[in-house]
Amino acid sequence: MRTILAQVFAAFIAAAAGPAHAAVGFQHFSITDPQGPPIEVGVWYPTGAAPKLEAIEGNQQMVARDAAVEGAGLPLVVISHGHEGFYAGHRDTAEALANAGFVVAALSHNGDSSRDPSNPIAIWQRPRQLKLLIDYMLGAWGDHDRIDANRVGAFGFSAGGFTVLVAAGGEPDLGTVTDHCKAHPAFEVCQIVQQHPSLPLQADIVWTHDPRIKAVVSAAPALGFAFDRKALAAVRQPVQLWRGEDDEVLPHPYYAEAVRLALPEPPEMHVVADAGHYDFLPPCSAKLAARLPAICTSRPGFDRAAFHERFDRDVVAFFARTLR
Repeated sequence: MRTILAQVFAAFIAAAAGPAHAAVGFQHFSITDPQGPPIEVGVWYPTGAAPKLEAIEGNQQMVARDAAVEGAGLPLVVISHGHEGFYAGHRDTAEALANAGFVVAALSHNGDSSRDPSNPIAIWQRPRQLKLLIDYMLGAWGDHDRIDANRVGAFGFSAGGFTVLVAAGGEPDLGTVTDHCKAHPAFEVCQIVQQHPSLPLQADIVWTHDPRIKAVVSAAPALGFAFDRKALAAVRQPVQLWRGEDDEVLPHPYYAEAVRLALPEPPEMHVVADAGHYDFLPPCSAKLAARLPAICTSRPGFDRAAFHERFDRDVVAFFARTLR
């Protein structure tokens, strides 16, 4: 009986997102940022066109480039990558969402991307850039009329996990960074601060929020210690929170756990056994693994490909349920 109920529930979740599509469309372009250079964007969406295998930033994807969008009243999910990541860093999750009937838009954060790592300390720029992306997708994008503006979600990993929490209403206290880094100078965030010692006073920062965001997935969020209950009091949206049990970059309990404790409502919490920080990135091609072994290598015995099948399925189910 439990198996039957589980199958029925899974079918309901899939139907809530929209019809499954045989192909995923893809667009790649830039949008204007009035405060900086153009922002690089990738968009995945449902289509009826035939897909082709194509190269994308050292990997491959099966998509229909610039094909027509299929469907109406589609939910939108925006994606924010981690430190020095890029727009296609979570392409498998984007494809899974698009195949389930979502429009997915991901950006490369200027100042903290693989193409432009010039100013990663200016983390307050990230939610502002994410809001620009939502503005564009709901207003200027050629198929904006196919999106339901009342069904917007946000997904983020690491620095992106922090970004989506701020965009959803969080007000972190960066004044906590000094004491945190005195206690943990070897942590990655503290290494970044040491390399860019220009962190402004808290009073100088204006955090950008976007009330259109109705649901949040935050995987291994950076700077979790900067959030207390007051800082996350306005984040009332459903939150799915992930952490790797063996995260060596943002170790327990200072990051995801700090967020879990500070959220006003308990999140849907996932702790992934044996997973490291970079296991939230999709499996690497052989070419990428040779170039970036640090982010492509998992612990012995951890099957990143199998994990991502479950991870993507759970992310899709969460957004399907919360963006109905």
